[in-house]
Amino acid sequence: MRRTPLKGLLAGAAVLAVLTACSTEDPDTDAADDTTASEEEGGGSEEWFVQADYDEQMAQMDATFSGPEDQPWLQYIDGPTTDTAEFKTNKPMKVCFANASISNPWRQTGWITMNQQLEVLQKNGVISDMETRDAGDDDNQQIADIDYFISEGNCDAFVISPNSTAAMTPAVERACETGKPVVVFDRGVQTDCPTTFIHPIGGYAWGIATANFLVDNLEEGDKVVALRILPGVDVLETRWAAAEKIFDEAGIEAVDHFTEANPETIKSIITDELTKGEVAGVWMDAGDGAVAAIEAFEDAGMDYPVMTGEDEMSFLRKWEETGLTGLAPVYSNFQWRTPLLALEMIAKGEPVPTEWVLPQTPIAEDERAAYLEANDGMPDGHYAKFGGEDLPGYPQVWQERQMP
Repeated sequence: MRRTPLKGLLAGAAVLAVLTACSTEDPDTDAADDTTASEEEGGGSEEWFVQADYDEQMAQMDATFSGPEDQPWLQYIDGPTTDTAEFKTNKPMKVCFANASISNPWRQTGWITMNQQLEVLQKNGVISDMETRDAGDDDNQQIADIDYFISEGNCDAFVISPNSTAAMTPAVERACETGKPVVVFDRGVQTDCPTTFIHPIGGYAWGIATANFLVDNLEEGDKVVALRILPGVDVLETRWAAAEKIFDEAGIEAVDHFTEANPETIKSIITDELTKGEVAGVWMDAGDGAVAAIEAFEDAGMDYPVMTGEDEMSFLRKWEETGLTGLAPVYSNFQWRTPLLALEMIAKGEPVPTEWVLPQTPIAEDERAAYLEANDGMPDGHYAKFGGEDLPGYPQVWQERQMP
């Protein structure tokens, strides 16, 4: 299983006790906060950086993935597997899903896809129903949700997308102690007990790809503004930890700010930084709010920066419109299908990867047009690599954006 930086997680957990996975709907971040304040709030990227994990994810970026070539949500890097013969059943399973939230467009896109995959597995008699409790980005609520499922005793399998890493570990361990299969996906926890832990390569891979892109397109001494959503979440902290390392080594001046993905905060940060001098690049740990960052340059009458966003449609469209030099990293949204498909394998008694690492490939400029065409008609909050084209309801369900 993946290693986790304990020192950084404890620092992040302390922050999350006060500012648990803040929603983008209630921003209170001060746009005037400087880099030092940001680092103190997040515990400092050096407290999250683990060289061995960085090296491992760098290698995985060039790894060969097994599995169906046309179904990346079922691909994986070869490694240890979990024997699931004890869970084999011919009866439809009741699944209990403890979800961190659907508070941002990435999670909403995945939630829609997951429910369409559920529809297929219900029709095929694999799953009877999926009872879902949404924690609303709150650690204490998600702990209560998991304990509720355990106490009710009606779950044949657990699916958990943790709100945060350290805080959720004991609750996940309690779910494991029931003897039922436990599938964790998206964010990790500090235990090896789940039947499988499903995630794209990870935050370091995101940081490596994005920072190297900016370094390749900038000059030593250029300034980059890093826009970060919030502190204390492993996949976000490691994105910045990897990027900061690369910027430092390349002589790029990088200043970071937390934004909670609030467009007004993002615009204010960029505007303030532009008053201090030229900003050559913008780095983001998630693309939500990327358009606001670009508009801040337009409002100031400044040249567009070299920029990394995400595979959210709003960024892809603005990228095409402006012609800026950009890259769309991904944290593969199609992963929301994989937990339920893993349960299908578990119900058959088939082994599953103990750590199920999914591919994570950015969208480059020469691929942008194809993804725009494939997702024509999708709303701006949709993610291009959602992987639901073969599911029932496509494309209307994703276009209408009605949460199940």
